[in-house]
Amino acid sequence: MSKASAYFQLLKFRLSATVAFSSAIGFLLGRPNAAWIDTALVMLGGLLVTGSANIINQVLEKDLDKLMKRTAKRPLPTGAVSVQEAIIYCILLCLAGVGLLGLYFNWLAAALSFLSLLLYGFFYTPLKRLSPICVFVGAIPGALPPLIGWVAGTGYIGVEAWVLFGIQFIWQFPHFWAIAWVLDDDYKKAGFKMLPMAGGKNLKTAIQIMIYTLLLIPLGLLPLQFGMAGKTSAFIAVVCGVLFLMQTFYLMHTCSKRAAMNIMFGSFLYLPIVQIAFVVDSL
Repeated sequence: MSKASAYFQLLKFRLSATVAFSSAIGFLLGRPNAAWIDTALVMLGGLLVTGSANIINQVLEKDLDKLMKRTAKRPLPTGAVSVQEAIIYCILLCLAGVGLLGLYFNWLAAALSFLSLLLYGFFYTPLKRLSPICVFVGAIPGALPPLIGWVAGTGYIGVEAWVLFGIQFIWQFPHFWAIAWVLDDDYKKAGFKMLPMAGGKNLKTAIQIMIYTLLLIPLGLLPLQFGMAGKTSAFIAVVCGVLFLMQTFYLMHTCSKRAAMNIMFGSFLYLPIVQIAFVVDSL
């Protein structure tokens, strides 16, 4: 593995790009018809800060990553990048991302992005081995990007920003728990406690996944209620919410890995489709 490839892998680019995308959604809803360069810079700032947070996670879990098949070939466990190099890279990315958001947009957005990094890197990460409450804690920085995007576009935290935060916050519970269900054997090797309930992969967990997915349906109507988007996107959000919910019934019926994988892939589709619908409808 080349150094350039190793540094790129440290970013967890696909995850960071997904986070950056949701920050652009919040930005475009807060500042309709924004210049493409401004939208791109919001995404770049989000990408840099998220990449920095991901590196903190990998530094703290370097030895644990060696235990799991999914993560054993990451740059730090293999020694392709040293811990010192990763920390320097992490600091540079953080300074660049926070500085970009603060200087080009506003310092409130920059401060919130730094708070998100702290919560993910130094609270969520160590909690993964202590308690399933880690999913709740991790859902906070995970839901901040669209709120940060809104703040970057408007300069304030309005009720609209909290609506975007709320949708992404609740979405993360079925998303994370479905992933934890699929990867449970690997997670156990590292001592991660991601699934709720003492029994883990059981009906009680499946019911919790269903309840949080059900909450997405009324939440998807809030952008219409607060004038952020129109009826078309509300309809799309409800349809996607119902389809997403239907997948949880299969999990409740079978408690199978296949059903959890369906929910996992469904969650990957639900959020971008609904968020794009809100933006297009708002225009």
